Amino acid sequence: MRPAQNPYHHGNLRAALIDAGVELAQLGGPDAIVLREASRRAGVSHNAAYRHFADRDSLLEAVCDRCMSALARLMETRIAEVDDGERELETARRRLRACGLAYVEFALAEPGWFRTAFAVPPGLDYLGEDEGLGDSGLGPLAILTAQLDAFAAAGGLPPERRAYAEFAAWASVHGLAMLLLAGPLRELPQSERDAALEHILDTVERGL
Repeated sequence: MRPAQNPYHHGNLRAALIDAGVELAQLGGPDAIVLREASRRAGVSHNAAYRHFADRDSLLEAVCDRCMSALARLMETRIAEVDDGERELETARRRLRACGLAYVEFALAEPGWFRTAFAVPPGLDYLGEDEGLGDSGLGPLAILTAQLDAFAAAGGLPPERRAYAEFAAWASVHGLAMLLLAGPLRELPQSERDAALEHILDTVERGL
């Protein structure tokens, strides 16, 4: 996403401030989102921003929503790329796998947005039912849940193992993403990153 080329003059100031916040998040993650800097980028005074956001945390929450939506849309895109002409179980397996691949892809391609997506300030409600959604109207967790349901319906896992499977799968790929971004795996060459991700997804499938 490119920074705004022209200062804000009229129209939807709230949206302009969120756009500026999204740009800041892409560059530096949640810590880079500052109301004064967002106001400057939108071309308005700091005081004008307070008509729409009571404080920095309010702006951060709105940017978190945008970042989570971007993650959801990438997951949807990768799922849609899976050919549905194969056997039902194999299709369901590949679409479930696409969720995990997209999740880590997003984290590594947009680390600022990825970190921001999970940075809703303490004391504020986490993203609600109408926030952080993709084009399907589902957020990342709901997208994963839907693919797990399809995998189970196709015979990919016994019904007694379905409960909470989304949390095990989510924790696995999120943990790997964080290790690759900011942990001891951050210096792994690309080939080893790819191999680690494939192994994690294989392990999740076997566990399910």
